[in-house]
Amino acid sequence: MLRITTQKKRGKTVLNIEGRLAGPLVGTLEQCWRELRAASPNEKVHLDLCAVSFIDATGKMLLKEIHRQGGELVAEGCLNQAIVQDIVKSEKETKGHGRKERTKGSHIVFYVALFSLLLNAATARAQSTAKTQTLPAAAPTEALRLTLDQAVARALKQNPTAQIAILTAAQAEQDKNIARAELLPQANARISDEAQKVNLRAQFGGVPAFPGLPKSLGPYQLFSAGPSVSAPVFDLTLWQRYQAARNTADASKANSLSTREQVILLAVSQYIGTLRAVANVQASQSRVDLAQALYNQAADLQKEGVGTGIDTLRANVELQNEKQRLLEAENERETSLYGLSRLLNLDPRQKIELADSLSFFDTPQPEVEASIEAALGNRQEWQALASQIKAAESQKKAAQDSRLPNVRFDGTFAYVGTSGNSTLPTYTYQGSVNLPLFTGGRIRAEVVRADLEIRKLDEQRADLRNQIALDVKTALLNLDSARNEVQVANLGVQLSKEEVDQARDRFKAGVANNIEVIQAQDSLSRANDNQIAALYRFNQARADLARSIGQMEKVYAK
Repeated sequence: MLRITTQKKRGKTVLNIEGRLAGPLVGTLEQCWRELRAASPNEKVHLDLCAVSFIDATGKMLLKEIHRQGGELVAEGCLNQAIVQDIVKSEKETKGHGRKERTKGSHIVFYVALFSLLLNAATARAQSTAKTQTLPAAAPTEALRLTLDQAVARALKQNPTAQIAILTAAQAEQDKNIARAELLPQANARISDEAQKVNLRAQFGGVPAFPGLPKSLGPYQLFSAGPSVSAPVFDLTLWQRYQAARNTADASKANSLSTREQVILLAVSQYIGTLRAVANVQASQSRVDLAQALYNQAADLQKEGVGTGIDTLRANVELQNEKQRLLEAENERETSLYGLSRLLNLDPRQKIELADSLSFFDTPQPEVEASIEAALGNRQEWQALASQIKAAESQKKAAQDSRLPNVRFDGTFAYVGTSGNSTLPTYTYQGSVNLPLFTGGRIRAEVVRADLEIRKLDEQRADLRNQIALDVKTALLNLDSARNEVQVANLGVQLSKEEVDQARDRFKAGVANNIEVIQAQDSLSRANDNQIAALYRFNQARADLARSIGQMEKVYAK
């Protein structure tokens, strides 16, 4: 379980997080963070991780993104503190990389100048070597235009978290192959040539030597060459361990797919958030243009003797306010673009542009029960947990079957002689049955441990089922609410534009001062913000619904 509570302390917002920050629970924290940032983008937020019991790779990735966006991480305990310190250290190293490179460059220039004065010949060789070195790649000059589909494709291909998940699944597959090899026959070939000298008295237990017989024998040569074969004939323990390895590989593969879904969600969320920032810049620019036109109108009326100086001053104040909002929107847009570039693991010098825009797709509202059933059938976390339970059951059976006898076959065939020319064929074939009689309680402990693991996984499955149902219900509720918000926001923008037009006409006709114009302008600004926020929430709700039912890759990775 993951519990998130919000508190206001001394002018700052504190998110208290309790439980496990892993798997699908990471999306809950991400949604809470997005809503908090959307409501108060300039407010300082602290994340209290003192009550977090576990953080997986996906959770660490989200914490890095939150810290990059300005969130302060507070943790206690060795593990959580180490994770937070690693996040903070990596950010500091990234920021200080440019300064270090400039410092190193100045040192290199100094040493090159010094060696050029002392060793002319060495300098000539160094220069000839330097000419053959590959120059660093030039910074990209053209901006990279990305659609949402292209951004998702690059995230799946280049994001380190997605690649690490793939490698982890590949490791589990090789572990399965290793367990399978224990069930198959093993063959070896051996060639040896050795010299021996034997103490005869030691060979016969220290008895007195017979008269006339030597005390030792040798040295003599002993040559042998041949293959050896060994194979398990009957061993249920090895078979159950192989079954456990197969199920573990399936679980690792499902976890890899779940990580891919999470990476897609992060990429889509960042892309949509960047679209929102771009839309805010466009809306701010249009409001600046409108404020400039209103200021020019007020100044012209004042010159004609119809308007007053207070109207012109009031319009100028509104113009400066809109310019300030435009600067803030541009800064937020650039910051969001940097975050998208980092998430896609692009060249830091590569500029990017978004080819899509916030849009509205009127889709039918799915049924809750059908969506929950679809989520249980598609969510990779659920399938991974089912495979882990099967693996634990196989481990339990392997421990129980270790009480049974196992049968093996071993055979050796070799040519043995004092030299390679005097060898004779020899062989040894052996069948053995091994039955454990007393293991000091090891087998019972292994069975109990496997049984406890199964019970623990059953508890996790019950918790995950409830979490999946909560994700689906929340996503459907947010989708329905966002759909209605878009309709209301569109109507609000239309009415606000009409209000601005009428107020301008009244001010131009001298019927009223420009207070009505300023008020109408503020209403239009709020309506634009509401429209952008509603479109963002609708698109984000669609992505959250796709993630909750396990359809992220099907919907967004085309």
